Amino acid sequence: MAKAETIAVEVVYARADVQRLLEVEVPVGASLREVVERSGLLQQCPEIDLDRDPVGIFGRVLALDTQVTAGDRIEIYRPLQADPKEARRRRAKGRTA
Repeated sequence: MAKAETIAVEVVYARADVQRLLEVEVPVGASLREVVERSGLLQQCPEIDLDRDPVGIFGRVLALDTQVTAGDRIEIYRPLQADPKEARRRRAKGRTA
């Protein structure tokens, strides 16, 4: 009986207090959603919501049904805590005063 072919990918997620990098073996043709679900991160970090939080590969946000390839680094992104433009305006205003 032939063994199903698998590939190795990494799944990463970071908060200020927790950083996770997991290597996961998944079947060829697995989607981003399947990889995240198989990684166990949803149980370890229950604040992750795949319907809300963007997911991508190597810094590029992609749809959850995107198929992964061997060696991909799947990243789960958190919402920004502050608008970068507004933070820059506050810093600039503080320097000119």
